[in-house]
Amino acid sequence: MSAESAIAVFDRNQAEFLEDLETFLRFESISAQSAHAADMQACAQWVSGQLAAAGLDARVLPTARHPVVLADTGPASSPESLTLLFYGHYDVQPVGDLKLWKSPPFEPTIRDGAIYARGSADDKGQLMTHLAAMRCWRQTGQSWPVRIKFIIEGEEEIGSPNLPDVLRKHADELACDYVVLSDTAKHDDETPALACATRGLVYKEVAIEGPSHDLHSGQYGGAVANPANVLADIIASLKDDRGRVTIPGFYDDVRPLTEPEQTQLNEVGITDADLLAATGSPAPAGEVGYTSAERCTARPTLDVNGLLAGYTGEGAATIIPTRAVAKVSMRLVADQDYQRISQAFDQAVRSACPPTVRLAIANHSHCAPYLAPTDSPGMRAAAAALTASFGKAPVFTREGGTLPILPLFRQVLRADSIMLGFAVPDCNLHSPNEFFHVRDFENGTRCILHFLDKICESR
Repeated sequence: MSAESAIAVFDRNQAEFLEDLETFLRFESISAQSAHAADMQACAQWVSGQLAAAGLDARVLPTARHPVVLADTGPASSPESLTLLFYGHYDVQPVGDLKLWKSPPFEPTIRDGAIYARGSADDKGQLMTHLAAMRCWRQTGQSWPVRIKFIIEGEEEIGSPNLPDVLRKHADELACDYVVLSDTAKHDDETPALACATRGLVYKEVAIEGPSHDLHSGQYGGAVANPANVLADIIASLKDDRGRVTIPGFYDDVRPLTEPEQTQLNEVGITDADLLAATGSPAPAGEVGYTSAERCTARPTLDVNGLLAGYTGEGAATIIPTRAVAKVSMRLVADQDYQRISQAFDQAVRSACPPTVRLAIANHSHCAPYLAPTDSPGMRAAAAALTASFGKAPVFTREGGTLPILPLFRQVLRADSIMLGFAVPDCNLHSPNEFFHVRDFENGTRCILHFLDKICESR
């Protein structure tokens, strides 16, 4: 049993599969906008049809908002075979300012070897590598080397509100050994990557209220607490001059990097020079004793994401504001408990808040961190597949951001995720002129087919 015959099918029919990708990209499947509800339904049906054409038992499952597509090959020929669950999403971000697009966002256009359209990289182009691989394997007449299942949602771009319920209700049906997804990026234009970690998140809103209305700062200044001053003091108290978070217990459960992990991360992670070039900042900053690569991915953080208080218009207005608000996020790393960190944050803020004002703390979102072993059979197979298809061994990376689905899959399905990302890092994700290189679509499809072979060899 080999992927080579399926790859030969793909190579003979690349133009057909590229046309299918263009059809996929024409669906205006913007999940955030109710005007596109019919487009969402039509797109889900099209995806289901692609999987049915590959011989899977596919169906469209309604949710409270946008449908989910489920599919299954049925048991593999060997009862000892593994089960893979492929995940993806067919919804896309809003297009933004149309004037900034060089070609219409839902009229896919190929320029300089890349296909430009909304969703080309996130996630339709990458998901299409999975769909094309299934159809190619089917056309060889070979039996499936493993049992393959699919769950493709239409709400990822709005936070996947219905995915947890679908997973829990259909946990037995979706049971698997690994989840496979392609919604991340390569390391650079030439080098593939395997992401093994994402950071968790706790997002808070802190509101300080003082006087019942804005006051004249000359008449009342120095006699009543200024909510803006109080909020500034509270925020300042949350970090010390070495860039460390001062919340009691914040670092207690942080899993330190091993020496090999630290070495590898600093070999492939962002350098100070790259950081300054990407951000325009005058100098690196952060927790003392750690590199930029470590700060951006493997260390927890606390950041103010927004501040609002008093008069901010043109000119001067000498007031004491009635209210001040800050939005604060904390990124968490392996072994940190988001519930414990959330409670510790609240306690620290309450302890720092004087009785001269009223305090309210709101919770906006939370998510656990995720870290997968890099030496599992699934990861070894993925690395071998990437090497075979891209001609270069992948680097293992840690994502600085948050992917809530990863800890969700682990919690509900007890399965680790394998992140096979095929888009380049600068693909204009969520921005005008989003693109996906045609060669990465081709190599990505070959990679999925190689992976089906390699995962069997890894056992």
